[in-house]
Order: sequence, then structure tokens, then C-alpha cells
Amino acid sequence: MATTIRIADEVHPKTGVEFTRTDTQTSRNARRGSIGDDGIYNIRSRSRQPSRAPSGDYKPDDDPGLRKEGDFKQVQVFKGKMLLWLAYQSIGVIYGDIGTSPLYVYSSTFSSAPSYNDLIGVLSIIIWSLTMMVTVKYVFIILRADNDGEGGTFSTYSLLSRYLNITNRDPREASLVRMRRHASGDLEAAGRVMRQGIESHKFFRGLLKVMGVLAVAMVIADGVLTPAQSVLGAVQGAEVVNPSLSKGTIIGITDAILIVLFLVQPLGITKITVAFAPIVIIWLAFNAVFGIYNLAKYDASVFKAFNPGYAFKFLIRHGEHGWRQLGGILLAFTGVEALFADLGAFSRRAVQFSWLCYTFPCLLLAYIGQAAYISEHPEAYSNPFFNAAPPGTIYPALIIAVLAAIVASQAIITATFQLLHQVMKLSYFPQLKVIHTSKIFHGQLYIPLANWLLMIGTILIASIYNNTTSLGNAYGVCVMFVTFFDTCMVALTAIFVWRFSPYLVFFPWLIIACLDGTFLSSALTKVPDGAWFTITLAIILASIFLLWRFGKEQQWFAEAEDRFPTSHFVQIGRDNQLQLSKRFDGDRLSTIKGFGIFFDKAGETTPIIFSQFAIKLTAVPEVMVFFHLRPLEIPSVPASERHSISRLAIPHCYRLVVRYGYNDEVITPDLAAVVYEQIRLYVLSGDSKSNLMPDGKEDKSSDETTPAAEKVGEESYNAELATLDAAFAHKIIYIIGKEQMKIKPKTNYFRRVLLWAFLWIRDNTRTKMANLNVPMDRVIEVGFLKQI
Repeated sequence: MATTIRIADEVHPKTGVEFTRTDTQTSRNARRGSIGDDGIYNIRSRSRQPSRAPSGDYKPDDDPGLRKEGDFKQVQVFKGKMLLWLAYQSIGVIYGDIGTSPLYVYSSTFSSAPSYNDLIGVLSIIIWSLTMMVTVKYVFIILRADNDGEGGTFSTYSLLSRYLNITNRDPREASLVRMRRHASGDLEAAGRVMRQGIESHKFFRGLLKVMGVLAVAMVIADGVLTPAQSVLGAVQGAEVVNPSLSKGTIIGITDAILIVLFLVQPLGITKITVAFAPIVIIWLAFNAVFGIYNLAKYDASVFKAFNPGYAFKFLIRHGEHGWRQLGGILLAFTGVEALFADLGAFSRRAVQFSWLCYTFPCLLLAYIGQAAYISEHPEAYSNPFFNAAPPGTIYPALIIAVLAAIVASQAIITATFQLLHQVMKLSYFPQLKVIHTSKIFHGQLYIPLANWLLMIGTILIASIYNNTTSLGNAYGVCVMFVTFFDTCMVALTAIFVWRFSPYLVFFPWLIIACLDGTFLSSALTKVPDGAWFTITLAIILASIFLLWRFGKEQQWFAEAEDRFPTSHFVQIGRDNQLQLSKRFDGDRLSTIKGFGIFFDKAGETTPIIFSQFAIKLTAVPEVMVFFHLRPLEIPSVPASERHSISRLAIPHCYRLVVRYGYNDEVITPDLAAVVYEQIRLYVLSGDSKSNLMPDGKEDKSSDETTPAAEKVGEESYNAELATLDAAFAHKIIYIIGKEQMKIKPKTNYFRRVLLWAFLWIRDNTRTKMANLNVPMDRVIEVGFLKQI
């Protein structure tokens, strides 16, 4: 069984804030980044506070250290057949929502049979909305604002945080963020002023953070609503064939279909699209063929709607009523937010190819063809797709429409997984289990807990609302908020990342923002009728994200007090024996025989668990290994590139960084044997043998080695190898830290409530020690207390 050591936390007379303030040289080196006393590069993450991007001019990747280029997320680029295959998959996932809009746009816009002029005006708005809001804004512009291949408003915020000093970072991970802040001279004068204003004002930094978080929450809120809306609408369509279906039967069938829909999610996008992509492709083809048929048979004069003047005339003619009708027209492009959020599962070129070459033309033909039919049959506006179906195609059309509506929710489900993954990476949500479902396409993933919670939520929504009219009133508002946030974020990206002049960006931003604002203001009229639900849900989710982030930042502040070089705590005495530094009374450290593996969260700084172990127990294992796991977003890391080893200044102490992919299994019962073998190979290597002093330190003072020095070095090398072998043969122990948090006394009530809520979530979502796949009788858990 595992051994648990509980150590009471108390303020040492020479520790804490006081001694770190007086240790000027160490703090200065930690801030600017230098070679520390332990022989390991002390990156700026050792600063006393969570790190933001440097405020001065910053050159990319100018920090050495233990990171490699492969540690950063690599953008996958596909060409040829693979690009076509990915574009085919994207049709089955991201266009289900926007692709099924022809079923209900006209019926949601008109409340009575429209006149010809009104029909042309609405068609003109639909055409130019798809052109401006989807094709120009998203497909051509916003998709380029990806963050290493990931899409969504929050990914754009993450991208901006690499070019602007707008966010705190976990000091343990700050060095692993690929900063790209442009030099001041590379920005326009107005851009420099804007950057300085945003970076220096807490309000603007907070506003950007809230926009990014709210966008995620709103997409997820729509993710609860969309499957219920689409599947319930599809099942209600069956009443055309069998009007005797009761409401209970419809709800039962809807819930059953929803359960099946979520049960297939673990299969992964590639396997799901085997069934989903043909359905959406055939559905879009039906719309295109129906449109061509109706244009040829009825009124081809509706093509005049390509003139945007008809759209303006419609709005001027109807005034407030025309503005309210925009709430139905915007349903033509709902789902566009998922097009961007799902980018990480596919690629920009695949999405652009599938939209421009297939989906966009099919949707245009669908709306134009329906208008051609309605112009001669005005009463057909209530169900335009089925009413305008050519003779003999009603039943095939019904079947494919039902299937398309069922798979329409896949876009938002996939987007939910993508966005949750993003917020977890930036510490806005506790870590959940993430499963990558493809070895080829690295961005395709699945989050089990999110899937089941989403399933429960959609079933409850479908059962409570029980009709698409009520659900439709709740739909659309969040979409417009997200598209407006995207417009603002990408405008800032154009200025600070792409380095366009703010004056050049302002007018395109103003045009798109006015379009967003017009549709958003119309959608807000639905708030009393049902849209309050999605807004309330989004606010609750956003509050949870911000609460978790607030708590994590307070945790980083508390942990920063213990972030110093190894030699800050442990030194070598005159008799070559380890002892605590004078800051900690200089007590001699007893040696525990055996091979000690410290689980290290950071991978570059001294593990807090080691400092707690050494200072409070005044003992260290005979051989110490700081074991750090560094997950990479690739399927597997080759064995030759998996392990990086470095020697620390104190004898028989090593750092082992293990890089692994999402299909690699690292923590196994024979972990100690793997660690020992890697350390032994490192000691046997020529680089490790050279320049060793008798105490195990590396001597870099001279490139020349005398015969006497060679003899001393060889003896030290043999002694080191013997110590390593003896320690491993004697005993193996895994040392794991369990950090407990306590709220500081005299904390004000509001802050205390927030911290209490954070600690409650933290305590109920932490990874349990029992989950480690190592022999539990060799595990020591050292508990320690930190105040926040």
C-alpha cells in the first residue's frame, strides 16, 4: 500500500516571502533568465508571479532550455488526395447545421404569404448574408486567424496572447508557449499606441478574456440546444406521413435518436463521417437539384435578388417589422460559428474547399429555387422544401431530410469537444480525459464526460420544450454574439499579428460589425420568448470558466514562493555531504538508500515536492530523478526522441523529461526500470563521462584534460555508475506530492467565497494517486499546505 506523509505547514523564520525578497541576485536571475546554480537554465517562469508575455520587444524563441521545437503544437498540412478526403469528412460534420436551414428559413421569416417584392428582398438578404457573413467573413478571413491550426473565438484569444502581454500564465508552462510578439518598430504608430493601451489597462485585458470565454460558453450552450432542435424537428416532420403520431411518441423517438447520436461519438470523426458525410452530401444535392428544377419550371426572374439594392429596399419599406424579420433570416447562416470552431478537427484548406466548391453553390440554388416556386405559389412559404419538391420525390426527400436533420447536430457536438480542449489547455477548466480518435488527423478528439453531460442536457431540453417553435425562440442569439466576438478578435489579430494598419482594418471591421449588430439586435427580441435560456446557461458556464482561472492564478502566486534553483535549498558541504543551505539552517541531509523518482510537474524548475521533501524531512534518496511528463499532440513520439536527460549540480540528481504522444503509454508498472535504464545510458554516454569532478559536478572551466584529471574523472564516473546500480538494486520509491490549499485568514467575504468554490471543484476533480499504474507499495505521497 502507498505511504502517506502529512507535514504540517508552518512559516519558517527564514523562508517564505521574506527571504525571497532579500535574495536579490537569485530573484534577478530568475526574472531575466540565466544559467542557475544547478546548471539548468532558469527561465523567466521562476519569477515570483505568474508570467505574462514580456512588455518589451520580444524575439521568437530566444530562450534556450530544455524545450524542443517538437514540444510546440505542429500544424498539419494536407495536400492532394488527403486534402480531398478531409474536405469530404468536413461536409459530414460542419455543414449539417447550416446545410439544413433551407427547411425553415422562409417559414421562420414570413408569417403570411409574401408579396413578390418582399420575397425578392428576403432572398437578396439571404444571398448576401451567405456571401458576406459566411464566405467573405469566415471562409476568407476568420479561418486565417487560427492558432496553430485550432479555430474558435477562444483560440483567437490564445493567438493574441502570444503577440500581446494580456494574460498571466502558469510559470511552469510559460516557456513552452511559442511567443511571437512583434518588435515595436514593426508595427504602425497607431498599432503601437493600441497595443500599449490594451496591455497597460486591466479593463481591456479583462474584456478580451471575457469575450473569449463567453464565446466558448455560448457555443456550448447552443450545443445543448441544437441536437434537440434538429432531431425534434426531423421527427416532427414524420407527421406529414402519419398525422396520428402523439406528442409522447414524438418525444420518445427523439430521445432514442439523441441517445444513439451520442453513443456513436466515441467512434471518432473519421468513422462517423462514413455514415454522416454521404447523408449531408446527398441532402445538399437534393437541394441543388430541386432548385434547378424550380428555376427552370417556374420563375427564373428571382435571380435579380443578387442585386443588393432589393435587400435595402425591403428593409426601408418595412422598417421595424423588416428589422424583426432578420431574426428568421439569420437562421440561414446559423452554424457558421461551428465552421470556425471545428477547424482544429480538419484544416483551413479543407473547409474552404468543401464550402466554396460544394456547400455554398448548393445552398444558393436551394434558396433561389424555393423563391422561384414561392413566387407562383405564395402559400408554399410555410414548408418550402417539401412543397417545392418535384413530383414523385416527396418520400425520398422526406427520408433524406430527416436523416440530414438528425446529423445536423454533429457540427456543434464536435465544436464543443474542440472548445473544451482549448479552455483546458489554458487553465480555464479542470482537466478532463481527452481521447484522440485518429492517428492521421491529430486534431480529431473526443471528451467522454462532456459527451454524456451534453446528451443528458439535450434529452432534458427536448422533453421539456417538446416543440421546435419554443426551441426556435431560444436559438440564434448566442450565434450572433459569437460572430460579433469573432469580428472583434480577428480585427485585433489583423493589427497585432498580421501587422495591418489600424486605419486599414477599421472600415472593413465597421462594415462587418454593423452587419453583426443588425442581426444581433433583431435576435435579442427573442430573449423574452426563450432566448433567455441559452444566455443564462452561457453566463453560468462562463462564470465557471472564469472562477477556475481566478483560482488557478491564485495558486500560481502561492506556488511561486518555492520556485528556485535546486542549489537554493541543497548544497554540498566541506565533507562532500549534502546539507540544506544556510537559508534553512544548514542542517545536514541524511541519505535514504534507494532510487527515488520525484514526479515533477514543471520539467524545468525545481519540483516543489523535492524542496518540501528535503527541507522538512532533512533527507534525500541516494539517487534522485526528477521525472517530468510532457504530452505532445501527436500520436506517438519515436523512442529515440522521447527522453531528454540533464544532470543537476547536486550529486546523483538527474532530470528526465519524457515526451509522449496521445497513443503512447508511459506510466507502467516497470516505469522505474525504464527510468533507470535511461539514466544509466546517459551516464555511460561519452558526454556524461567527460569533465566530471570528484563530487559529481561538471567542470566546464577548460576544454583540455590532463592525465590526472582523466583519472579523477574516470574514478568519479565509475563511482557514479556504481551508486546508481546499487540504489536501483536496493529499493525503488516514487515520491508524489499532494498539495492542499487553504484560504488565508482575514480574506474578504466575496474573495473567500470564490476561493472556496475553486477549492471545492479542485478537490473533486484532481487526479487520484490510485490511478497511477505503478506498484502502490513503492509510492510515497507527501502532503503539504499552501495558503492562497
